[in-house]
Amino acid sequence: MKEGIHPDYKECKVTCACGNSFVTKSTKEEMRLDVCSACHPFFTGQQKFINRGGRVEKFKNKYHID
Repeated sequence: MKEGIHPDYKECKVTCACGNSFVTKSTKEEMRLDVCSACHPFFTGQQKFINRGGRVEKFKNKYHID
């Protein structure tokens, strides 16, 4: 690798809005996140699957078409 062209790679403290924090490596010393793996619905299993139906199904239900 060439000398002097790469950014400084150091430990980074990451803090989420939910209060979770962890240490990783980055070019920044500190990061603040809105969502992390501790509070994101995909990782926590709190996802809500709603069967909204498509436009055709809504039309058929509205006008009682079989």
